[in-house]
Amino acid sequence: MTGKERAKLRAIANNYETILLVGKNGITDEVLKQADDALTARELIKGKVHETCELTPREVCGQLCDELNAQPVQVIGTKFVIYRQNSDPDKRVVFTDE
Repeated sequence: MTGKERAKLRAIANNYETILLVGKNGITDEVLKQADDALTARELIKGKVHETCELTPREVCGQLCDELNAQPVQVIGTKFVIYRQNSDPDKRVVFTDE
């Protein structure tokens, strides 16, 4: 992903609500399923790591990206943004002009 693409994704995610919450249990199967479903539907999601989680937001973002074949966009404070392009070109939301 180029810097220009990452900047565009950060700008888009700025208006998004946080839809993925990672609590004290860390990355569970339910969190992975929720993130996978959200990435399939939206391509770009914003998440938050609660203070009670033993993992840092950067670690959570990295692990989710590894598990879900996604790309990290940004990590700021307790929030993170990840992106995965939809495999079906007709269902792409973010980069529809490509």
